[in-house]
Amino acid sequence: MRELMEKLFAVLNYLKGKDEEGQGLAEYALILVLVAIVCVVALLFLGTSINTVLCNVGSTIVGAPS
Repeated sequence: MRELMEKLFAVLNYLKGKDEEGQGLAEYALILVLVAIVCVVALLFLGTSINTVLCNVGSTIVGAPS
């Protein structure tokens, strides 16, 4: 019975250590999601002006002599 309890505590300690690593991974995932949201919002606000600039660059490249 003592052996079983020692194994149980060993497994619990192992899982406890894994939770801390998972917590760091979750924090990085939240940061990544936040950065993605900021990028999407920036594209929503600047999308038309970026599109205009890229269209001007594309038309200039097509019209340039080769």
